[in-house]
This record gives sequence, C-alpha cells and structure tokens, in this order.
Amino acid sequence: MAEYIHEQKDWPRFRWSHEAIATQLAAVRHRQGRLIGRMESLGFQLRAEAVLKSLTEEVLNSSDIEGEVLDREQVRSSIARRLGMDIGALAPVDRNVEGVVEMMLDATQNYAAPLTRERLFDWHAALFPTGRSGMTRIAVGAWRGPEAGPMQVVSGPVGRERVHYEAPQAAMLEVEMRAFLAWFNTGETVDPVLGAAVAHLWFVTIHPFEDGNGRIARAIADMALARSEQSPRRFYSMSAQIRVERKAYYDILESTQKGDLDITPWVQWFLGRLDRAFAGAEVTLASVLAKARFWNAHAQAAISDRQRAILNRLLGGFEGKLTSSKYATLAKCSQDTAARDIDDLVKRGILVKDAAGGRSTSYSLVID
Repeated sequence: MAEYIHEQKDWPRFRWSHEAIATQLAAVRHRQGRLIGRMESLGFQLRAEAVLKSLTEEVLNSSDIEGEVLDREQVRSSIARRLGMDIGALAPVDRNVEGVVEMMLDATQNYAAPLTRERLFDWHAALFPTGRSGMTRIAVGAWRGPEAGPMQVVSGPVGRERVHYEAPQAAMLEVEMRAFLAWFNTGETVDPVLGAAVAHLWFVTIHPFEDGNGRIARAIADMALARSEQSPRRFYSMSAQIRVERKAYYDILESTQKGDLDITPWVQWFLGRLDRAFAGAEVTLASVLAKARFWNAHAQAAISDRQRAILNRLLGGFEGKLTSSKYATLAKCSQDTAARDIDDLVKRGILVKDAAGGRSTSYSLVID
C-alpha cells in the first residue's frame, strides 16, 4: 500500500472538488482584484513604497519559516537597490541576503519567463553562495544525488526521530521535474491561483534539492500568483501569513503528502491563507498612507537628512524603543549629535519623550 502521495498509481494527477472550492475561490479572486485595483490607484511613490514593504516581508518570512532570520534593513536595502528605488543610505548586504532577494525578484519580476531546470539551479546557487547549508556541504545548483541518502522530513531528538515524509528517490528526479516544469510552463487549463496552490505542493513534494526546497516552493507559488495578476508588483506576502500559521502549514503538508491524490483540503487551506494575506496587505496600505500623511504634515519642517533617515526607520516598523544610543548607532554619529537631533525633534513636536521606565530615556513618534 502506498505510504506517500508520490507512490500513488496515478501520481501526479492531482484532483480536487470544484464544488467544494468554487465559492472560496470566487471570493479570493474578488478580493484579489479589489486589492490590486486599490494599490494601482496609488501614486507612483506610494505604490513603490507598498511594493518594497511587501517584498521585504515576503523575503524575511519565507526564510524565517525555515528558521533562518535575516536582517530587515539588509533585505530592504537589497530590494531597493535592485528595483532602483531611492531610500537614502543603503545598508551593507551579506551574500546570503542578496541570494534570497535575487531569487524572489527573479520569480516575481520575470514571472512570464519559462521556469527551467537551469533557472531553478541558479536560484538554488543564489540561496547557498558558499556551497554549504550551515556547516554541511551540499550539492548546489543540481538535483540531490543518491549519495545524500533518502530525503526525509524528520523531527525529534536523535534516536527517537519521527519521519513526517520521505521524498521520491534521487534517480527519479529528472523524470519528476521534467513533468512538473512541463505542466507549470504550458499553462494547463486551471485558474492561475489554483495553479499556485498545486505548484507549491507538487514542488515541495518532489523535494529535488538537498536544502532550500521550501523557500523555492514559495517563490514558485509567488511566480504563479504574479502570473494570475499579470503584474510584477507584489502588494501582499503569502509567506508572512504562512509564517504566522507555520505549524498548521506543516501539518496540512504532512497530511496531504500521506494522503491520496485528492488535494481538496490543501487547496482550501492555501486559498484561506491567501485571503488572509490580502487582509494583511490592508495593514501595509494603511502603514504606507500613514507615512505619506506624516511627511505631508511636516513638508515645511527643516529636517536634516540624518533625522529624516531615522524618522523613516521609525515609520517603517522600528523594533523596540528609540534611545539616543540607538540613534547614534543607526545614524553613525556621536552621542552629542544624537542628543541634539532628538531634542530638536521633540521641540518640533515630532518626537515625544516616553514615560520613565528604565535606565535609558526613550522616544516615540507623534502621529496624528
């Protein structure tokens, strides 16, 4: 008896209940259209800001799902530079951050180009620029080989591991990936949003690489969603929603990969998370509009470039409290200069001193 979905006789002939998903798909498509319409109606600068924010969240969260925490400013700087956006001083960027950004932008900006094995190999090489996953050397820019042993998803302590899933053998990968790529590129008569759900599941089930399969599967899904919108601009982050529901994500993957070829529950789960990602985009839009209103309100204020850069950090979701020490570090200035800058912004009513609570005085933005 087949234990995993890829061992089923009719693999990979996925099926789902059109009746069960019809209402949900129609609602998601409607919300998607409304969101894209609202975002496209924004001015160029606000639209670019929304795209930058959404892409930053997508890169950060897709990596975080796999336990890899990237630096937000590095990700933001890398995306801005590649999109030709002026966001002031750019942070130095590590090679691994550049690689993840390069993959995501290639998937979404060049969504209409065919997905080929060479392109996937390039993405994989970008994800692992040193040829290592942590301390382990892996095959980079190539399908996993038989020498790597069975590709298993496991959890638990050594000696008491639980196998959640075992992927197809390495000898089958050429055939498996040829079938997947042919389906993805020929645009089989299926709604492109449904195609994103199927592509995500299909790729991560094949698990063709030694590492990075989850991030690449989510990039492929984003590519399919960009095709569904016929637009390279990303206004929402599917990975951000998956990150919030990471346990449920792995649970539905496991149950689907251990089931038969009826993937209706997976499709319903995927559509539900996509709908919630659209809701998250409303928060992004509110943040972008609040930032625009803030700068409109202070358009005549004599604010230095250094102060402007710090205020933009605060408007962009600054973590923790702003202190003079943090200001000095971020602005690369002395403590005295930081104190003068902060005092000036307090006098202008742009910053306010927080209620005492600790050894360091902290400050917050005043937002109407």
